[in-house]
Amino acid sequence: MDCLYRGDMSEKKITKSRRSATGAKKMAEDGARPAKRRPSRPRYTRQEAYALFERFHADNPEPKGELDHVNAFTLLVAVVLSAQATDVGVNRATRTLFRIADTPEKMVALGEDRVREEIRTIGLYKTKAKNVILLSQQLIRDHGGRVPENREALETLPGVGRKTANVVLNIAFGHPTIAVDTHLFRLGNRIGIAPGRTPLEVELALEKIVPDVFRRHAHHWLILHGRYICKARKPECARCVIYDLCKSTEKVPLDAVPDIALRTARLIEAAKTSNPEAIREPAG
Repeated sequence: MDCLYRGDMSEKKITKSRRSATGAKKMAEDGARPAKRRPSRPRYTRQEAYALFERFHADNPEPKGELDHVNAFTLLVAVVLSAQATDVGVNRATRTLFRIADTPEKMVALGEDRVREEIRTIGLYKTKAKNVILLSQQLIRDHGGRVPENREALETLPGVGRKTANVVLNIAFGHPTIAVDTHLFRLGNRIGIAPGRTPLEVELALEKIVPDVFRRHAHHWLILHGRYICKARKPECARCVIYDLCKSTEKVPLDAVPDIALRTARLIEAAKTSNPEAIREPAG
């Protein structure tokens, strides 16, 4: 999962070499440059935003993150390792690691050298191995070996910033947090659901417009949509479940609304007909 927030791994001051990194390197590690234009208002009303997420829900009612993990601790480690790496690459690197070290105590006992060896196939593996050991030690020292369930405590851990904390809170503890990675940042600006110059601006904009009933899974739907459908270079509009609702100026013109969008819309209408009280739309 690409990192965008300042603080996720790249701003954790571990060594002098990390502290003295150039501005360009820090920018690269953070993931992307902020949008040049000042953020505008969302292009969608609350009712229109509701319709978007209603489509996502009908198409994929229980979206899942793609990082393999067995508990809150291994999820935390996986997200820390995912900065500037693909989920597939992280899963490959942690397959053995999590079998032998699925708690902070086991990770510390394993040692930094062994962790480094296990994750050497992913980028920045030396710094990440150091982070994993340091955060494991801090969890043991400050939290009894448990992953804390609040953002402030999570962000004190080495390699952990707001995005990582939001992912852990959402997946491990069920909080309705929204973690903005490069895909979601691009999508929020491209389709205009949550314009912003920074990941935090996009996150706060989404918190305002995403209906409460869909907040729990919102970041999963948007990340997956940005990763597999609304891609950076060649968006696959013909496979888009929200094509007819999308207000992106980059939308590829099609002769007809994609079948997936039509099928999903029909499913929603059928559900409303059979149970009109199942989900209430926002009043304004």
